[in-house]
Amino acid sequence: MFDRVFVNAIDADGNPLNLAVKDGRFASIGSRRPDTGDAEIIDLEGHLVLPGFVDGHIHLDKSFVGDRWRPHRAVASLRERLAIEKQELAGARPIAERADALIRQAASFGTIAMRSHVDVDATTGLTNLHAVMQAREKWRGLVDIELVAFPQAGVISCPGTADILDAAVREGAEVVGGIDPTTLDGDAEAQLRIIFGIADKRGVKIDIHLHEPGQQGIDQLHRIAAYAKASGLQGRVTVSHAYGLGDVAPDVVDRVAVALADAGVSIMTNAPGDRAFPPILRLREAGVRVFTGNDNIQDAWWPYGNGDMLQRAMLIGYRSGFYTDEALLVALHMATDAGAAVLGQDAYGLKAGNDASFVIVKAQSAAAAVAAVPAQRAIVRSGQIQGGSSRLQFKSGEAGHPHGVATSATA
Repeated sequence: MFDRVFVNAIDADGNPLNLAVKDGRFASIGSRRPDTGDAEIIDLEGHLVLPGFVDGHIHLDKSFVGDRWRPHRAVASLRERLAIEKQELAGARPIAERADALIRQAASFGTIAMRSHVDVDATTGLTNLHAVMQAREKWRGLVDIELVAFPQAGVISCPGTADILDAAVREGAEVVGGIDPTTLDGDAEAQLRIIFGIADKRGVKIDIHLHEPGQQGIDQLHRIAAYAKASGLQGRVTVSHAYGLGDVAPDVVDRVAVALADAGVSIMTNAPGDRAFPPILRLREAGVRVFTGNDNIQDAWWPYGNGDMLQRAMLIGYRSGFYTDEALLVALHMATDAGAAVLGQDAYGLKAGNDASFVIVKAQSAAAAVAAVPAQRAIVRSGQIQGGSSRLQFKSGEAGHPHGVATSATA
């Protein structure tokens, strides 16, 4: 009846949980232990089960993970930062190798899906995209990777980039990106017309980096929401960072939140350490989907990060002042279900019929896991515990013999 049954686990609230798997999918999930028949039984010994993590914003082409450590270099402007980045990356290991190393590291923490922004412009062309696509192919079936054609150097201010964005989508990018339509490009209407035009023509989604501050950022959000509604792209548009939401008064947030919710525009925040960021609970109360991602990891932009989305959920909670279990679960939701919805992960989550991928953590509840970020964990993908050395080991045996051969799991 079942291929494998995971018994004696606990759910997010610390209640008993048993998970039965058939053909790589959940056949049964609940507090009662099912009739196991001749299925293999794995005793999880009271450990917490969480859905696989979703990194909603990462830059696989920029990271130096898998390469040598590079001390951070201070700059005075965005353009100077872009120049420094090009210098640093020119001497780094090939993109495909570094991207593979970062995917591997993120996967070891339990990430099963991610959205990666990849630089494309008139000077870079599609080189970075092709390299990241090469790394993505190695992980197909283990980590689902959605790619954003990201115009880091601008669209209008970097002539020829519009055609490159369109070409990137034709070659396999599922999302067309944008960046600071006013402060970087100097022409918000022109950039948005191009981006939304490509998305409409090619049937892809949109994800716009928006660092513009204060009321200028709020005005941009209203503009993006209006474009989303007018183009019929409700539910397919994301604004990443949206720092302006953290700069303005609550009543201003409330007004733009209504527009964002009505247009189905999602907000991604990684709760950056040196900047105000969107008020998560206020936006959610207005019906705006808010999710999270690691953003840059050990690259020319900043030295921090390791790819662990449970740690990112903790940082979201820490910077937001989330203390209650209910609030801590919001941070976890941003790193799991909310991100999965934005990426279109239809068979995601701890429900019968879905792909049987999950993370096993040594914690008493999901809130406790977010607060403490336990290092001890194991990863299950499509019903199979990933092999390798681990701090967590579980017993595997036939029905009626739950204490058979020890099974190792990757941490």
